[in-house]
Amino acid sequence: MNRLQHASSPYLRQHANNPVDWYEWSTEALELARQQDKPILLSIGYSACHWCHVMAHESFEDPETAAIMNRDFINIKVDREERPDLDDIYMQATQIFTRGHGGWPMTVFLTPEGKPFHAGTYYPREPGRGMPTFKQVMEAVIDAWRNRREQVYHVAEQVTQGLQRDMLNLDASSSELSEALLEQAVRRAIRDFDPVYGGLSRSQPKFPMPMNYEFLLSMTRFLPDEALRARTLEVVTFSLKKMACGGIYDQIGGGFHRYSVDRMWLVPHFEKMLYDNAQLSRLYLHAWQITGDPFFRRIAEETYDYLLREMQSPLGGFYSSTDADSEGEEGKFFVWSVDELRAALPPEVAESAIAYWDVTENGNFEGRNILHVPAEPSQVALKLGIPLETLEEHIAQARKVLYAKRLERVPPHRDDKVLTAWNGLAIASLAEAARVLDRHDYKQAAIHAANFVLETLCQEDGRLLRSYLIEPEDIVKNGDLVAKQSDRQARFNGYLEDYACLIDGLLQLYQTTFDARWMEEAIRLTETVLTYFGAEDGGFYDTSSDHEQLIARPRNLQDNAMPSGNSVFAKVLAQLTAYTGELNYLESAQAILTPLAGAMREYPLAFGEALGAVRLLVYGVQEVAIIGAPDSPQTTALLEVVRRGYYPNAIVAHAADENEIFPPLVGERTLVNGQPTAYVCRQFVCQLPVNTPEALRAQLGSS
Repeated sequence: MNRLQHASSPYLRQHANNPVDWYEWSTEALELARQQDKPILLSIGYSACHWCHVMAHESFEDPETAAIMNRDFINIKVDREERPDLDDIYMQATQIFTRGHGGWPMTVFLTPEGKPFHAGTYYPREPGRGMPTFKQVMEAVIDAWRNRREQVYHVAEQVTQGLQRDMLNLDASSSELSEALLEQAVRRAIRDFDPVYGGLSRSQPKFPMPMNYEFLLSMTRFLPDEALRARTLEVVTFSLKKMACGGIYDQIGGGFHRYSVDRMWLVPHFEKMLYDNAQLSRLYLHAWQITGDPFFRRIAEETYDYLLREMQSPLGGFYSSTDADSEGEEGKFFVWSVDELRAALPPEVAESAIAYWDVTENGNFEGRNILHVPAEPSQVALKLGIPLETLEEHIAQARKVLYAKRLERVPPHRDDKVLTAWNGLAIASLAEAARVLDRHDYKQAAIHAANFVLETLCQEDGRLLRSYLIEPEDIVKNGDLVAKQSDRQARFNGYLEDYACLIDGLLQLYQTTFDARWMEEAIRLTETVLTYFGAEDGGFYDTSSDHEQLIARPRNLQDNAMPSGNSVFAKVLAQLTAYTGELNYLESAQAILTPLAGAMREYPLAFGEALGAVRLLVYGVQEVAIIGAPDSPQTTALLEVVRRGYYPNAIVAHAADENEIFPPLVGERTLVNGQPTAYVCRQFVCQLPVNTPEALRAQLGSS
């Protein structure tokens, strides 16, 4: 057993019994490489990564391969989810060596100073498909290290200098943030729409990328071109329906898998990630708000219910992910045969389920069936000769029975670490859903998670930590829920994305509960970011000024599967400007976004979250302050207008009476005619205060 048995990452612990002499990333490992004059073999992956497991089984568990690694290298294993700074730096290096290709597992060869001189991704044990074997790669690397050391260091230095330049390569002369920029971004984003299967491209694999759909959906409230508005809404709603009817959506248990390997959203990589489901649930919630289509509400609620049922720890924090594999086979937990459905279900229910989910004898995935919904339910009911209501009843029954039956299977491994940023996304989504759907359980889940993060991943000085590993023995002790913070469990400095996403969650939680504590914490964390993460040009780095010194200080500006910390921080800065009146927040948001204007115009699909923040700046935040006793039906009616409607630029504050002054947005607001009153302002201009839901709705719509 190697050193990884004591790691705080379940992914690293999966490698604890490898014959490889693994180290975690540490000064100890880097110093040992210097002392022994060996290159570093850096392997980066994550728990739910299928090909990470394949390479582990083929190479890292093989004694002969491990012997070469131990003899010639200092071997370091990193969980990309715990260390996004290392992942970002060395992924950019990998893409340099592979001409733009990257992924996980990531395999990078470094000098003892941490500078990369060769990199790739998965390397097979046996030759094939034109790929060198892992042993061949190691042999070539060690030959270069021993016989062409000067060339190795030259390459390492060139790549490192390129990384350092790229981290600071912002176009300060970029064009302005404007309505024209947003409209052009919309047009470019939808131009490659797949009219057959949905999605913003016609290629494969297909990733959900919820930030891009969120931006497009929000712009249907602002675009002046009526035809473009209608087309944009059609693109989004068609794509969301195709995704939720595909195999990428878990038709039995709810929630989305990571991505689809095909154009049709049929065959997924079966891992489930917290960040995907936190964002997609919120997206489907918004789609229901804007369309009223109950389908979108059902998918949102099924996804939320999945998160609460399977991904929330009893301590409150949300787990990170579940694997694609179980019992050594990808997708085994999720697929079905015709015989299994007929054995589990009453005959008439089985026939409905088989037709509805297109289950066949030959299957659609290695002889078995990924459940999906390729036809309209009305067409299926007509084909079966039964009323649509009967079909819906059959499918609801089948879901319950098959879910219970599936629990008898060996489940995929779950990564039990709690990540601050990902929990921030879940808190934000659940808090918003709680007020939109009037779900008390969602509100309590969001509060529970926020309390866990603030109590367990917040240090005595108020600074955040990134990751906490929940151990089974920590959950229940003498019948009580407990969590004990230790160096092994709560680790790593919080990154910009941790602060930004948690602030977003706290702002949503404030708007659901109007508990000032959440707003106070959001402002405190914002001030921490301004103190420790600021860059020379007014933007922000991903790491704090007192973070471990790496070969480059990462600064990720693009939105990928996760929104970049800069994008989310720009959004919350715009919202906090409205709540507090602090114009330096607005200036910081502009400093983040303005240099990206040209890139956002040309490559909008890489900046979905950032474009949403631009929308707030260009059209202005709708500031809604409601004054009135919380138990007054009139107050409730005014709040319901903001809660139920889809107003993507609106934020709301509430004061129980005229004496409350926090947040500043409610200060000096008075009751009109002695009745609960709503105030709507935007970009320093206020409308007349109103007392009725109809008047408030009209003001929000006209803005």
